[in-house]
Parts: sequence; C-alpha cells; structure tokens
Amino acid sequence: MVAIADLLHGKRTGKPVELKGWIYRTRTMGGKAFVVLRDATGILQVTVAKDAVPPEAFAAVEKALIESSVIVKGTVVADKRAPGGFEVRATDVHVVHFAEKYPLQEDPGEEFLLDVRHLWVRSQKLTTMFRIRDATFHAVHGYFRDQGFWEVSPPMITPAGSEGGSTLFELDYFGKKAYLTQSWQLYAEALVLAMEKIYYIGPSFRAEKSRTTRHLTEYWHAEMEQAWVGMDEVLKHAEGVISHACQVVAEERPDDVVAMGRTPEFLKAVKPPFERITYDDAVQLLHAKGMEFEWGKDLRTLEERALTEGKTKPVIVTHYPRVSQAFYKARDPVKPDLVLGFDVIAGDGVGEVVGGSERETDLEVIKKSLLEQGEDPRSYDWYLDSRRYGSVQHAGFGMGMERLIQWICKLDHIRDAVPFPRTPARFAP
Repeated sequence: MVAIADLLHGKRTGKPVELKGWIYRTRTMGGKAFVVLRDATGILQVTVAKDAVPPEAFAAVEKALIESSVIVKGTVVADKRAPGGFEVRATDVHVVHFAEKYPLQEDPGEEFLLDVRHLWVRSQKLTTMFRIRDATFHAVHGYFRDQGFWEVSPPMITPAGSEGGSTLFELDYFGKKAYLTQSWQLYAEALVLAMEKIYYIGPSFRAEKSRTTRHLTEYWHAEMEQAWVGMDEVLKHAEGVISHACQVVAEERPDDVVAMGRTPEFLKAVKPPFERITYDDAVQLLHAKGMEFEWGKDLRTLEERALTEGKTKPVIVTHYPRVSQAFYKARDPVKPDLVLGFDVIAGDGVGEVVGGSERETDLEVIKKSLLEQGEDPRSYDWYLDSRRYGSVQHAGFGMGMERLIQWICKLDHIRDAVPFPRTPARFAP
C-alpha cells in the first residue's frame, strides 16, 4: 500500500501499486468509471475500464456511492488531464464497504456542516488544515526543545482562575467548587522555580460568550515560562516560535499552504524582528487614522485590524496600562501605571496570537492587585508561596494554537482551525 501524495510527486510512475481509500467523486461514462479516490494525503483519479477488471469489480464500482471504502490495484500513469497530473489505471477494485447516500450535497449551509462535523472532517479543506496543524504543532514542540525547554504537564482542574472569574467554567468537584483551566499560568510560576525553562501545549477553557471569528471556548494553548529573564527575552521567543512554525509549514507542506490561499514565500518571509510599538504609540497611530479610542481600554478587533493593516508580519504591542491587566503582570519600573506586558498581533483579522508579560515578584503588590480585582488572596495562598521562597525575575507567554493556524492558513473562521469546535452555541458533535 502507498500514499496518494507519493504518487502525486511522481515516485511510483509506471509501477504497480495498491491504494486504500474512500471515493471522493465518481462518474461512469462509455464503459469506464472515473473514480477520484482520497486518503489522508490527498486525492487521485482512478480509471476503471470495464474490460480491464473482473466483471464483478466493475459492477461494484458502478454501484458504489461517495465515501464507499475501496482497495484499488493498478498502474500509475502520468496524465495531464487528471487531477494532480497522475492517475491509476485499475486492474482490480474491491469495495470494502458500500456507503449509504452521503448527506453532504452541494452548497450545504454552515450550521448544517457544523451539525455533521463528524463527516465534514473528511473534506479536502479540513484534511488540508489538519496536515498543516500537525506540522505547526510539531514545529512548536521542536522550537522549545531546541531552545532547551522542558515540557511539563499542568492540571486541567484548578481551585482558582488565572485570568478572572467571569470566564471560568465552574464544576462540582466531589461537592467542592472547582474550575476548568484558563491557562497554566499559576502552575507555571511554581514549576519554573524548579525547572527554569518550561513549556506546555494543551487545552484551555474560557467561558467567554464571544461569538466572533476568532474565539473558541476550548482551544489549544502553547505556553512557556522562563526564570532569570524579563519581558524582552521572552519576546524573542515569541518571535522565534512563530517564525519557526511558518518556516516548517512552508518547507514541509508547500502544496497544502497554496491550497489554503497562502504561499510558501509569504510564510518564509516571517522572520524576526517583528515591528514593535508601545501601547501609547498604538493609541497615537489609531488617533492618526481617525479612530476614536480611549487610553486604557483593551485593543479590540477593530483596532488590531488597523494596526496590522498592510503588514505581512505580526506586530508586537508592549507596555499596556495596568488597569484591567492580570494581577501577576509586573509593573514598569519607569512608568508604574504600565505593565511589562505584550501582545503579538497577526493580520487578516486574526488579532492577538500571543499574550505575555514579565511577572510581578513583589508579594504585597500581588495581594493588593488581587483585592482590587475582587479576589480573595487566601484562595491563591499556594501560588503566593512562589514569592515567599526564592522568587526570581521570570516571564512567559501563552500562544493560541488555533489563532496561529488560522493566520497561517488564512482561514475566515477559527472554528476551521480545530477538528470539533466548541463555541458558546455548540458543544456537539
């Protein structure tokens, strides 16, 4: 058995092969069946001539509907008329399973496609994205390992939130109140004092009722934390990991990149340094564009679009106002009303891909910030031990994997960057 991608790259031309896959399209004309077969690596035309296969095989092919599973034996032939420039001329076909009439017909609505997501995952659009997603995850793991980071595994069930109570999924934990994790943040700050350079890729959960093209309630988070460094050092890692992912995807999946509407050249040009501006500079730029924006507010989709307009690389915004920022972000020693925090913002409407900061090390400042945000410091007592016993300068960030993939693939909606999207309106299938 061989993969369709190998045949499309001319590796088996003129040789006999055995293919296993599913019928993507089929039509019969003039004693020949033209079957487009799909597997995990692509699609390929198979020509089944009535006089070239056993009678029962041709009869089975005529009967088989879309998504029937088949095993094909034949010879690979270069043919410019065929999709991809190659086809298999069958000598035998075995239908493993005759599919029922496939419910996905022409021009299905978006909600219907979400209802049958378990079938829609077989589409060329999603399988192409899955291959790019795989390369992206592999690249992110590879980057951090190459940089000497240790992979660690934080819990998914937590006693308190890291990003604020309004976006926490609450659950009953044997009669006690617990939450699904928003981020590994608090646990990372404990673990970094043991392992110094750590990272993690896993799910996070946000109970945000945001019905936008870039929000999910369950998504995959790539997070890192490093001891003995500040904001500038981890910013370089943010640039580095995004660039590395782009280079790997461009190198390993060039055909898939083109199929998604990007070019490998676009991704290869995503190299450090990225443009860097302060929040104050961003506000001035927005005002210069004629936009009304109040200092101290978070950047919304509208503002992020304006800041990245015409940019081919992400833009970094640093030094946000302390108001509305998480309690653990360090104050700017020069301007205490700002924090040593940053966002990496991608274009094409994707917006913030990475958010990070240097962490506050002053125990009393953190306690005060918790009280200001309506939190009880006693609920975070275990976390505050990291400031009582051997605290050091440290910093880190979180990167939304689906947003990175959405930008790489130039997707209109983030739900197509994950196999089974979870949104405020949907948690099935």
